[in-house]
Amino acid sequence: MVESLELPKDLVYRAAIVTVMGNRELLLENYKGILEYEKEYIRIQAKSCRILVHGKNLNISYYTNEEMKITGIIQSIEYE
Repeated sequence: MVESLELPKDLVYRAAIVTVMGNRELLLENYKGILEYEKEYIRIQAKSCRILVHGKNLNISYYTNEEMKITGIIQSIEYE
């Protein structure tokens, strides 16, 4: 039905959208909450999974109810 209505899947399923720019910036949309926040890792709860960002000097530059921006040296992104 989603395909027949041509609605964006991220809106219908509230899927997390992860946009990475190089290894210095990550934009995350459609998340539920921040579970852990350290300089070496940030664990975020999405609707259907957890997202773990590993790196150095990680910082949440800003966050709203809809999106957040993580900066620092991003070394890996894991889906749990």
